[in-house]
Amino acid sequence: MQPDALRIALYSGNYNYVRDGANQALNRLVAYLLDAGVTTRAYSPTVEEPAFPATGDLVDVPAFALPGGRGEYRLGKGLPASVRADLETYRPDIVHIAAPDWSGHRILSWARARGIPTLASLHTRFETYPRYYGLGFLEPLATRLSARFYNRADRVMVPSPGMASLLHEWGVTTPIGIWSRGIDHDRFNPARRDLAWRRSLGIADDEVAVGFLGRLVLEKGLGIFAEVIAELKRRGVRHKVLVIGEGPARSWFAERVPDAVFTGFQSGDDLGRAVAGMDVFFMPSVTETFGNVTTEAMAAGVPVVAARATGAIDLVEPGVTGFLVPPTDVGAYADAIQRLIDDPALRRQAGEAGHRAARRYVWDTANQAVLDAYHDMLCRRRDG
Repeated sequence: MQPDALRIALYSGNYNYVRDGANQALNRLVAYLLDAGVTTRAYSPTVEEPAFPATGDLVDVPAFALPGGRGEYRLGKGLPASVRADLETYRPDIVHIAAPDWSGHRILSWARARGIPTLASLHTRFETYPRYYGLGFLEPLATRLSARFYNRADRVMVPSPGMASLLHEWGVTTPIGIWSRGIDHDRFNPARRDLAWRRSLGIADDEVAVGFLGRLVLEKGLGIFAEVIAELKRRGVRHKVLVIGEGPARSWFAERVPDAVFTGFQSGDDLGRAVAGMDVFFMPSVTETFGNVTTEAMAAGVPVVAARATGAIDLVEPGVTGFLVPPTDVGAYADAIQRLIDDPALRRQAGEAGHRAARRYVWDTANQAVLDAYHDMLCRRRDG
């Protein structure tokens, strides 16, 4: 089947109403598919003022605000008649589900009942979220539900080999492929470093900026980050904290890192400048499936200290591009960051190695893997 004969229905729990790494990847995928002549229609909850314009056609999935203080996110109301009717009229060749929520389950069931191949892509480790909100006892249940969802699909795409191994540990037997990620190498590179911009934030040229990049939510490891910074301060290690991003936990985080510089949300070339303005990138999150921000920091020539967990274990080469640390070991994080602060030559060498390693992440190559998976699924279905 030629690309221009394909019709893809893509479901996302958040296609564009709140900006995050997952929906940035999905919109890039849709743009790639449309350029290849693939007819694509996205289905997702929507809001009146989304974070960014949707790529391609977008059909609203009725939803309600997520409870528990996270009302910026929407939870789809299953598969309402309006969405079901649109799917019936659209007649997709493949249904791609990017969220294992209620609507994702219902759309997957709709496709299975009609013999339509289904591909599920994994973007977020939702099973880890309960631990950050006092509900850690729910994590085993969330893991079992996730495994059940991915076992119902015909194909699963994950961003990294580490995530593939994790799904196998969960008992997922569905064929798993790798949908990696890319980098805008013009935006994220060492040449974007701007000392004048750093000075305007109160960061001296000889100060080492320990940076955080991402949405300011508890599940990004903000608590561990704050504890490590406090430990560096206790040790008398000179540094500056540079926080790039925005989110509902900003006030909570600011109370715990009171000396940090907060730039707020950055985009475009301003984001590239901000990332290149770091000297060490610190990412203690264990909820990542790939770590887009990690590769962006590496591309900008910034050494990485990260949790030894999915999202970093496939990206960071310990002792070469940075260091991997047991996820909750505050002292080990502080040791690794202090080592980079105290040794400018090591910091420079790790940054240069990361910049070289990041060159292999290209969006067209990553997205072609998904298109290849679509074709393979249809060929297998055609051949019985």
